Amino acid sequence: MKRIYLVPVGEVDPGLLERLAAELAQRFDVPCCVRPTPLSPEFAFESTRNQFLSTAILAELYDRGSPANTRVLGVTAVDLYIPVLTFVFGEAQVNNPCALVSLHRLREEFYGMPPNPELLQQRLLKEAVHELGHTFGLLHCPDYRCVMTSSHSVERLDVKTRKSPLHSVEPYPQHRSPPSGAGLPTAPVVKVNLEQIWLMAFCQMPLVLDTLR
Repeated sequence: MKRIYLVPVGEVDPGLLERLAAELAQRFDVPCCVRPTPLSPEFAFESTRNQFLSTAILAELYDRGSPANTRVLGVTAVDLYIPVLTFVFGEAQVNNPCALVSLHRLREEFYGMPPNPELLQQRLLKEAVHELGHTFGLLHCPDYRCVMTSSHSVERLDVKTRKSPLHSVEPYPQHRSPPSGAGLPTAPVVKVNLEQIWLMAFCQMPLVLDTLR
């Protein structure tokens, strides 16, 4: 991967985006920058739910295109949904170069609590790493401590720690989608560059005792 691009979807705090870009650049050891032109999410608004369809926004990010061997992460403050769920923190398709995350339900204010900017940043970072993980072919992990586990509340997001199954020397086929037309591996998987990148990302993930997804 050569670069990660952050795309503001609607109005997003520039300072929050710049900090996220710096954190992702450190963890993935690649440049990460914020694109200056935002994407308006209004075309994806569903009035009956007062929410925005994340799949439609993700498709628009993909249609805009990106250079080869890069990733695009949309960041929005609007509330996202898919038809089968009440809401989503974000969305990505496996092995697709684009992903999307929402701040809306990561904020403490949504739950009637005082603002907590540091907690918001930690939640956003975990969610960003999670959705970007899908773009590399990583699937959901059964270990609740792993950043790739599926989370449906901020409480579950907050308990994710820097520990993950990637620390193990055992094979972990549950993380990886099999190649097209291939069966499940019958021998241990050899970790190569991509796994080393993710191991570094997980090892450096801050341990936050009161954070979750």
